[in-house]
Amino acid sequence: LAARGARLVLSDVDEAGLEETAKLARAEGGEVVTMICDVRDPEQVEAVAARADEAFDGTDILVNNAGVAVAGAVGVVSLEDWRWQIDINLYGVIHGCHAFVPRMRKQGHGWVLNVASAAGLLSAPMMGPYNVTKAGVVALSETLYGELDGTGVHVTALCPTFFRTRIHESARADEALRAQTEKLVTKSKWTAEAVADVALRGLERGDLYVVPQADGKVMWRAKRLLGQGFHDFVGKMTRSPRISKWLSGR
Repeated sequence: LAARGARLVLSDVDEAGLEETAKLARAEGGEVVTMICDVRDPEQVEAVAARADEAFDGTDILVNNAGVAVAGAVGVVSLEDWRWQIDINLYGVIHGCHAFVPRMRKQGHGWVLNVASAAGLLSAPMMGPYNVTKAGVVALSETLYGELDGTGVHVTALCPTFFRTRIHESARADEALRAQTEKLVTKSKWTAEAVADVALRGLERGDLYVVPQADGKVMWRAKRLLGQGFHDFVGKMTRSPRISKWLSGR
């Protein structure tokens, strides 16, 4: 966005990470305003929206991107971790939409990019909290898509599979699942920049769903074609000795 000449309001709960991102954006020629914000707090998110109004007279593109990961079986993952996951991944997006969408409706234009995940479309085992939050983001995006029809405000749900980020660094899971998550993230051929480029092109086209990678597209199509059979297959694969060994890190 900075390379395209956008003026940016960047927010993050991590001050060091925020300044690093701002530095990169400014290097691309972007005009940048930064704010510390914990998306779990609706008042802080509202303050970011107000700052965008003050600095740039409104918001054209909202990117709800804050996210963390929790992995593990239902009944094993603690309720504390469930709440942590939901508060950031789902309520963070709800708070962003609650603060910004009415402003966009009033101005008569805008684009909302909600960063969901292929996990929200596929619901793989051992990822219950993450799946639930990302499915919620997809459902919220679909709901908004219908509510905002004809208003000039457009909504896109971005649903990537694994790509190179630092999400594994804050992930909550047992040692084996953390190691496998780190491997899948760090070994991916997809960079965050490549995913962002696909996302922006989908946003410009007005696509409701953007699934950047081929593996995500294939699995999502298989689920829609097979229905329950898809989950039967996934369940059997998860029980196989080879997959069990992989999940245990052995």
